[in-house]
Amino acid sequence: MTEVIEQSIPTYQIFVISDGTGGTAEQMLRAALTQFFGTEVKIHRFPEVRTEEQVLEIVEEAVRVQSFIVHTVVSTDMRSRIADIGRLHNVETIDLMGPLLAQLTYQFSDAPSGRPGLFRKLNKEYFQRIEAMEFAFRHDDGQRAKELNKADLVLIGVSRTFKTPLSIYLAFKGWLVGNIPIISDIPPPASMFDLPEGKVFCLTTNANHLSVLRSVRHEHLGGSTGDYAKVDYIRKELAYANRIFRKRPDWPIIDVTKKPIEEIATDILSRKRSFKAVEPG
Repeated sequence: MTEVIEQSIPTYQIFVISDGTGGTAEQMLRAALTQFFGTEVKIHRFPEVRTEEQVLEIVEEAVRVQSFIVHTVVSTDMRSRIADIGRLHNVETIDLMGPLLAQLTYQFSDAPSGRPGLFRKLNKEYFQRIEAMEFAFRHDDGQRAKELNKADLVLIGVSRTFKTPLSIYLAFKGWLVGNIPIISDIPPPASMFDLPEGKVFCLTTNANHLSVLRSVRHEHLGGSTGDYAKVDYIRKELAYANRIFRKRPDWPIIDVTKKPIEEIATDILSRKRSFKAVEPG
């Protein structure tokens, strides 16, 4: 007799935010969900949301229950705040109203110069992501270090501590991210030490685990990387990196060993929020 193993279906939590009743947003969401047969979804509606404090409270609850947010908010400023607060807490926000308003503005305008910049303003989140992705590519692996003051986040660490994939992941969320490699006996760019607190995040890992990761690259390159993957060399490199990290005690040090990109990014943004909380108003 064959034993049948039942697999539980995960229930996804979706928060619906509206500055009205939220009925329209929920109706649109449920219409879309009919295309996802078998997906268990619990919808929580938050009507009459019109202040930043309300948004923050909802986003923090979304973090707690691992939800994402769908919203229909008419106010451009409030849509912007929802996107910004969600981004800071690593919560995905889906704007149902903004793209529609942007297209209607474009279609109904009497002349292209009638309301300059409105289309871009209504699509702030989209353009922000495009700009952030371009920034990440231009400032990857120490490129254009003199422009790091323009970054929201700067990641530093030795090779294979996930600086580049983290930069791309965070850029997709709208963050301007640069990253700087720490290489033994090579001083990092001086401009890095002039950045204000809350901008630089140090990535470190276990030497043995890093050796395993580097061995893959070493073999891929035909063994041409010298001591790159050797544990003793890596320990010295990590020690050199730690000496650099200690020059700025306000730089958070994050251990990335065996952690997924999403978890590391959440840790970085959590620490970013703690800096933001103490910034002078």
